[in-house]
Amino acid sequence: MITLFRRIREKLIASGSVTKYLLYAMGEILLVVIGILIALQINNWNESRKQRIAEQDFIAGVKFDLTQDQQYIQLILDTSEKKLKLFDLLEEQAVELYENDRAKLDSLFNAYFVPSRTFYPISGSFQSAVSGNEISKFKNKEFTSAATRLYNSTYARLIDNAKEADNRWYYTGKKNARIRRTGRLPDMSREELMTILDDYYYYDLMLEYYVNVLKDTHREIDRIMNMD
Repeated sequence: MITLFRRIREKLIASGSVTKYLLYAMGEILLVVIGILIALQINNWNESRKQRIAEQDFIAGVKFDLTQDQQYIQLILDTSEKKLKLFDLLEEQAVELYENDRAKLDSLFNAYFVPSRTFYPISGSFQSAVSGNEISKFKNKEFTSAATRLYNSTYARLIDNAKEADNRWYYTGKKNARIRRTGRLPDMSREELMTILDDYYYYDLMLEYYVNVLKDTHREIDRIMNMD
């Protein structure tokens, strides 16, 4: 093709016709411009296609991570709600059981002393898109905004609550380490028994709040999972 254009150009120059040569030159320039525009269009199409694929991979990756997060949240909810119910039993029955059935009371305390789990999210897919600044280019703003709010706000608050609950559990457990180590209550006064319950009451309040935040987070994830 280039050889053909070169021959045409040489013939026009040899003919001495300025007008024909100018028309040819304009045509050649026009073809070059059209070629550049076509190349740019193809490049833009390729970039758009890559971005669509990246966005689809992002949404699929985040949803996969959130599926695992929900499963772990549900596991924590199940164990935490059992612990809350155990504390209710201890509050109601501890004094009576201490006087009449120490073995059952020890069993309740030992069941309550099983460590709670705390939640830490899987954030690989989200963080990868953020670190590469791809997330700002995605067109599904509803999904990206909801995911950003979940990871940067809801999850951050949830992690803070988990740390506070863990610290309280550690402090209370250390204070009552002998009971946890031996698995039974020593001889004590009613007031001393109530002091132990008071210690765990403050942890119980924090755990109850943490459970409510977990439930809110679970529902928020449900809304994101239902987005296209």
